[in-house]
Amino acid sequence: MIGNRHVPLGTHYLLLTTFLFLKPILIRSPLTHTSLLTLSGIPAKIESDRKRKKSPVVPAEQKEKHKQHLKKTKKMSSSSNRHGGDGGEVRASHILVKHQGSRRKASWKDPEGQVIKNTTRDSAVSQLKAFRDDIVSGKAKFEDIASRFSDCSSAKRAGDLGPFGRGQMQKPFEEATYALKVGEISDIVDTDSGVHIIMRTG
Repeated sequence: MIGNRHVPLGTHYLLLTTFLFLKPILIRSPLTHTSLLTLSGIPAKIESDRKRKKSPVVPAEQKEKHKQHLKKTKKMSSSSNRHGGDGGEVRASHILVKHQGSRRKASWKDPEGQVIKNTTRDSAVSQLKAFRDDIVSGKAKFEDIASRFSDCSSAKRAGDLGPFGRGQMQKPFEEATYALKVGEISDIVDTDSGVHIIMRTG
């Protein structure tokens, strides 16, 4: 009986079955609004974790060590160039005096080679030594001597050959240049072109 009314037996059975079916659901904690929000945030958190794994954070200390290593490497390379290292390009100016043994017995100041053909190697060396002594003592400037007396076409650039690397010059010239420090002047250097004094400029 419900209230003042009689309920058929079949109805009692239906109500009991419904109550028993719903009871486990009612006992469980219902999904509140907060629960729904929490669940909705799970995919975003998973995606965030994936990105974090793909992009590992490099400690500041490690970054600083790498930075210092790069600076040290660059400094060593620069120092190697200044002090006759094997790497990179160098720059030099030179004064060339041709002689009878030169492969090409002509120059901008002696197109027919009349003087060169009558100049012995010893005579060419003597001229260069005198030029070098004047430059080293400060009586003359390298650039001025090169402009006036060098048999190379670089005389119009005060002897400047510009930058060059390994394998671009005759071997004795290359070796002598790389062995110099910037600002130093070589002794007499023999090549197929004649005799030279070289000043490394870079």
